[in-house]
Amino acid sequence: MLNNYEKFLEEIDLKIGQLFENHKQYIKCKKGCSLCCKQGEFPYSQLEFTYLTQGYLSLSNDKKIIVQNNIKNLLEQRKNFNGERFEHDCPFLINDECSVYKYRGIICRTFGICYYDDIKKYVRLPGCVHYGLNYSEYYDKESKTLDIVDIPKSNLRIDVILNSKDAKKYGLESGEIRPMIDWIK
Repeated sequence: MLNNYEKFLEEIDLKIGQLFENHKQYIKCKKGCSLCCKQGEFPYSQLEFTYLTQGYLSLSNDKKIIVQNNIKNLLEQRKNFNGERFEHDCPFLINDECSVYKYRGIICRTFGICYYDDIKKYVRLPGCVHYGLNYSEYYDKESKTLDIVDIPKSNLRIDVILNSKDAKKYGLESGEIRPMIDWIK
């Protein structure tokens, strides 16, 4: 199953890469910017988390220890959390870089690009738009509108991608989607 998932990711990465290329004038993503890896729930399917685990197993012992400490701290924070949504930094983020980049989930691969969510019927913007980054020069905060005409029609929601024709072509069964921390505990 993981071999098919890797083939699927290659295909999806090409499509997502093309979206980023088409929107390069709006994108300010660069190495070292990890804003999208902070304060999120990071939804992962069971298949994605299994693949992510392979990435973790390939890390050096030093990096594994850092990730283990990050997870330990997150679990402690969650135990004391009383809110509705537990948002946190990704435990695989080390020195503002993804330690398991090749193995990252769909949510991580699509961070940064806007798209039209045909299920919820609105344009989804990356959170960094509010920090002067992606699309910020074209976004009006007061009216909450984006002044571009080429909004991708490809719905980049994790559930849509994992249930797409491409996923079916590879016979993928992604399983339940949950916040990453729920897979860790």
